[in-house]
Amino acid sequence: MSTSSVSLSPSPSAAPATPAANAGYALLILTLINLVNYLDRYIVAVALPGIQQEFHINDTQAGLLGTMFILVFMLASPVGGYLGDRYPRRLLVAGGVLLWSLATGASGLATSFAALLIARAVIGIGEAGYGAVAPSIISDLYPREKRTRMLAYFYIAIPVGAAAGYGLGGWLTQAYSWHVAFFAGGVPGLILGALAFFMPEPKRGAMDGPNAETKLPFLVGIKGLGRNAAFWAVTAGYTLMTFSIGGLGFWMPTYLVRERGMLADDSGFRFGAITAVAGLLGTVAGGWLGDKLDRKREGGGLWMSGVGLMLAAPCMYLAVNLKDVGLTFVAIGAAQFLIFLNSGPINAAIVNCVPPAFRAFAMGLNVLCIHLLGDAISPTLIGNIADASSLHTAIAINALPVLLGGVALLIGARLFRSAVPRVEATA
Repeated sequence: MSTSSVSLSPSPSAAPATPAANAGYALLILTLINLVNYLDRYIVAVALPGIQQEFHINDTQAGLLGTMFILVFMLASPVGGYLGDRYPRRLLVAGGVLLWSLATGASGLATSFAALLIARAVIGIGEAGYGAVAPSIISDLYPREKRTRMLAYFYIAIPVGAAAGYGLGGWLTQAYSWHVAFFAGGVPGLILGALAFFMPEPKRGAMDGPNAETKLPFLVGIKGLGRNAAFWAVTAGYTLMTFSIGGLGFWMPTYLVRERGMLADDSGFRFGAITAVAGLLGTVAGGWLGDKLDRKREGGGLWMSGVGLMLAAPCMYLAVNLKDVGLTFVAIGAAQFLIFLNSGPINAAIVNCVPPAFRAFAMGLNVLCIHLLGDAISPTLIGNIADASSLHTAIAINALPVLLGGVALLIGARLFRSAVPRVEATA
């Protein structure tokens, strides 16, 4: 077995032309779960001022709430991916959703900072059973020429869920308490977790042609992945982007309250609305453009993603350096649109450049990398810089990783393009 055939999936010409039966139902359930996933994540961001006040914690300690969740999530994700390549994936999805939803509700019961940290850690375990597995399910439901768009629809849930978290969390925190916000956030996941048990379970590699590798020894897969330069370049760009947007998403509502004088519910609503609109438009546009550019040349969607990140970086810097609040929100919206262009193309590139038998683990390893060096550390580091200087300075510096991430994705597009002819030659 050659190195390239282990590292990369078969050419798109080998894939079937039509989606699997009941693909739409599975995509809908997975997308709604992803929405609730991000709703639960971002309630804590807008509830942070109330949590800090009740538990008397500084910015560095508050950042640990984000870091603890991501730390556990990233460490558990390769395990979830390993299981997802070997066992029924719908069971992992359903079990993970139910676990994290119960932990979200339990966050509202916390009477100490330590108890809240533990609850956030359990949420990370639950999400690890879902995050690495869902993209591999979608890749087995839809042919390669449609995957970028379908994954884009799936990732539309990120901005919409984040916006719902900001809006719902801000309103419930202001009207009642941050405890109530967590109680409300846990309910939808319990319903969706039950529905996930009834999703179809597609055959691994069903959309990758008769020569697709559906069984692969773990050590052989690891060796192939280690030599897969396209995978690592995409992961590097994804990591830099995740570092920046993770820190921005965690601290921006607090920045608007502390340095722009906005009320918690107002800042959460406005930032959430902009995230929803810009993210929705960016994700849909990225899915459509990514498929179109990929049809013209391999790596076309990644090229677009790299350019988008390089344009987003100055917008992020301007967002905290413009004095007018209205212009600040315009800059935030532009940055988010350009960043969310990448949701479909980046994840489609990951599932397309590894064999079907190793996709869930590859996604889990990618999750580990992007969070280990990304948003697992950025909330705490930004909080630390804010304690040493100001939150304004910390967020302004945060634009640099986005710029570097764009460069890494452009390199990834070149590597992805050069790898495909070897795949076709060995398929």
